[in-house]
Amino acid sequence: MDTRWRVAAGCGLIALIFLFVQLGALALVEPFKSAGYQAVEDPSDPTNSVLYIGGILVATAVMLLAFKYDADQLIRGLVVFSGAWLSLYVFRVLVPPVVTVGGFNVLAIGLAAALGVALLVHPEWYVIDAAGAVMGAAGAGLFGISFGILPALVLLTVLAVYDAISVYGTEHMLTLASGVMDLKVPVVLVIPLSLSYSFLDAPTPNPTADAAADGGDGVSAPEPAVDEREPDTGDDGERAHEDGGPLDRDALFIGLGDAVIPTVLVASAAFFAPEGVATVLGIPLPSLTAMVGTFVGLSILLWMVLKGRAHAGLPLLNGGTIAGYVLGAFAAGITLVDALGLAPYL
Repeated sequence: MDTRWRVAAGCGLIALIFLFVQLGALALVEPFKSAGYQAVEDPSDPTNSVLYIGGILVATAVMLLAFKYDADQLIRGLVVFSGAWLSLYVFRVLVPPVVTVGGFNVLAIGLAAALGVALLVHPEWYVIDAAGAVMGAAGAGLFGISFGILPALVLLTVLAVYDAISVYGTEHMLTLASGVMDLKVPVVLVIPLSLSYSFLDAPTPNPTADAAADGGDGVSAPEPAVDEREPDTGDDGERAHEDGGPLDRDALFIGLGDAVIPTVLVASAAFFAPEGVATVLGIPLPSLTAMVGTFVGLSILLWMVLKGRAHAGLPLLNGGTIAGYVLGAFAAGITLVDALGLAPYL
């Protein structure tokens, strides 16, 4: 298959995963609310975002320490457990309780356990991507019903700034990327560019080495930066396409957080939409335009990445989502104060 067609197909798969996460989150917000999954008492409180951001910083520090002291398998176990746990939220609201034991939905628990086992024993790219898509929809749906508009906007803005600083300014994401890529867990979505590609058999990408080769400018971190080149290898293990250009790669890699974080605002805008707001295909207009904004940002991001340099994802993705949401809110006749969730504070 022609290189450009392979890359176009890979970009299409990324877009499909993003779309699945967003539509999945939108479909789950009401069932999650009915099941009592809302995590906070006051979804409009912006300190909810501050606490979550603090949790991200703590988790990052813990992972860096774990990699430093060779406890990476502990991190792998925690991520796999988290994936199974998040998927259980989904299966509990989607799978009818046909078989129950002690009040527990046996089929839902079995499906979640099967997902966790698959990640442990056969973390091929399609297993990772399928698990990541389910995890992403669940996570975005849970945050969507727990974060009102203002907390969601704070979350997206702060994480976009943090992403840019950690990718372009500091180097701690390099170490984190190097450690996480070797774990083969759905923190990173794997997008193959050939039918024969196997994530299990391919050499583990080295973001640190690639960044150094790019003069320190091209940083690729699995969460939340985008893209890591993985050149084809010949029989002797040497790079077979070292000079093949930025399109000559076997796979694209994109952080799961790049799909989840913008979707938090998409889900929040739908769940907390004002009464009587205009809808399109059953989706409140501000939420729908936020989705469009995400894909505009994603298109620009992929265009930049395919020019041969890895980039932080959230500045473009979150920026596009926020811009799309605000434009949709204006089109729906929502005032700026209400669109930003500031009415309770004015």
